[in-house]
Amino acid sequence: MKISKEIKIALTAVLAIIILFFGMNFLKGLTMFSGNNIYYVAFDDISGLTTSSPIYANGYQVGVVTNIKYDYTHQQPTIALIDVDRNMQIPRDSYAEIESDMLGNLKLNLKLGPNPTDILATGDTIVGQVSSGTLAKLSAMVPTIENILPKLDSIMTSINTIMADPVIVATLHNAEKISTDLTTTTRQLNTLMADLNRQLPGIMQKADKVLDNTDGLTQHLASLDLAATKAQVDQTLGNLQTLTDRLNNGQGTAGLLLNDPQLYQNLTKTMSEAQQLLNDLKEHPSRYVNISVFGKKNKAEK
Repeated sequence: MKISKEIKIALTAVLAIIILFFGMNFLKGLTMFSGNNIYYVAFDDISGLTTSSPIYANGYQVGVVTNIKYDYTHQQPTIALIDVDRNMQIPRDSYAEIESDMLGNLKLNLKLGPNPTDILATGDTIVGQVSSGTLAKLSAMVPTIENILPKLDSIMTSINTIMADPVIVATLHNAEKISTDLTTTTRQLNTLMADLNRQLPGIMQKADKVLDNTDGLTQHLASLDLAATKAQVDQTLGNLQTLTDRLNNGQGTAGLLLNDPQLYQNLTKTMSEAQQLLNDLKEHPSRYVNISVFGKKNKAEK
């Protein structure tokens, strides 16, 4: 039997459609004739959940959403048909939660119950809800941010006013100058410390020499006969005391001068008369010396 060209084209188109159907389902994560477990998830709000949305349990993908049934009478919840790996056992107290990432991609997370022995049967219904994820938290923060914005604007205005104040500009200029001065001072201190480090060995040598001289002086003092020196000092002080006692007692010429008023007065009178005689001799020398230039005889020879 000869197959016509038209039949070949038709069979090729049907085969292509079948391959396309299975390929699209495969790309969507849907498996055909896999024998996976089917469950139902009831939602009051599916928040954009669609067919082929992935299903995760503890961060691992265990299935996909295969179908969504929406009740247009609004008397029944929206039902999502999920296809879960047959090796995945879901505890009875589990629930499903719709989450959205920052890019808006939706996924269905299975929050597994605490009792792993009480397992849901295939075809059972799981309670579904919407997670308050990152976007929901950001949306909740929007009113707070809106309240903060006027305050931020006021703060920025105040900062601009402060920065425009010439005093602030002068202060910043002074701060820059102070910083430059501190840098210069630090550099000078570093130079000084470097000089001290270079001079330190010489200083230490001089200090050692001074200490050596001090040790020598100490040894010299230790070698002196302090007892004999003290005896000589005591003897000298005794002689001075004896001399003082003799002067006080009027012994000797000095003692008489110090203690005899009459002798002192006589000496004073004698000195005064001698001074008068010298003065008169200077004023009238002819009274005491007779000099003849021409050899005139004295009155006594007459």
